[in-house]
Amino acid sequence: MTDTEPQVLDVPEQSRFEIRVDGRTAGFAAYRSKPGLLVFTHTEVDDAVEGRGLGSALVRGALDAARDHNTAVRPDCPFVRAYIARHDEYLDLVPVELRERLGL
Repeated sequence: MTDTEPQVLDVPEQSRFEIRVDGRTAGFAAYRSKPGLLVFTHTEVDDAVEGRGLGSALVRGALDAARDHNTAVRPDCPFVRAYIARHDEYLDLVPVELRERLGL
């Protein structure tokens, strides 16, 4: 792989955000869409590109997209939940009533 800038794209027909590097899908964050809410269920990054921060870039892009669309987030996926716990600037996306149950 070359070092082109990764792109995060919403692929709603597959209910997931994808991170692409050199035109190739390198990972995804699956979600269920409800009115005004994205429920993140699973995140996966290709083993071949692990250790390059692509998982964090993917989640950051997905959360930024949710914010841009005024959509709340329920991070059922442990990776997304841990990312939000480490980056409290995204905590406001999680409804207040869910934070304690999710450990946020």
